[in-house]
Amino acid sequence: MNRDDPFASFVPHRVFLFSGHRIDAPDRRTPRFPPHCEAIAAANNGAALDAWGAGPGDLALSQGASGGDILFLEACHARGLRLQMLLPFDEPEFIETSILPSADGQQWRERYHALKPQLASPPQVMPADLEALPGLRIPEDAGPYERCNLWLLHTALQWGADKLRFLCLWNGGGADGAGGTAHMYNEVRRRDGQVTWLDTRALW
Repeated sequence: MNRDDPFASFVPHRVFLFSGHRIDAPDRRTPRFPPHCEAIAAANNGAALDAWGAGPGDLALSQGASGGDILFLEACHARGLRLQMLLPFDEPEFIETSILPSADGQQWRERYHALKPQLASPPQVMPADLEALPGLRIPEDAGPYERCNLWLLHTALQWGADKLRFLCLWNGGGADGAGGTAHMYNEVRRRDGQVTWLDTRALW
């Protein structure tokens, strides 16, 4: 993240980091996050934040994909947290790959754009020279989603591991490609971060 923008001067009480499933595409063979489960996910997101006492003075970090990311950011905004999106691609490509393919993709795009004015600064796009950030180690074979996960986690940890709270909406399986919630979960656990796992296998 650009340390020269106004967001950099904010020192959060705690940092809430999220990773979770996107809403399923209409042609997905094996359901993972069906559209009719949105309300269940939203309610559990909110309950997890309330259990942690999340509120003003805290920071929320995630990407901005349809489904879990947007539901998390909406719940955080409702509770007065400061919000920031970190994206693996520039915004048009991100919307094309991570929002529009989902069921009701146009509505999710509208919700994404509705969140933008609530952010601490415009969505940050992953820099090409990510490895130049002090203390951030990126495997040579890491793909863009793995790189973005590590960037999100690195950003969350810059205020201290004791402030990190990780929330995931996840079925416990692997991602459709490299990266995803499984990767983020393992990276957070390797650093002994506090985790709340909303296991979708038990939610729907």
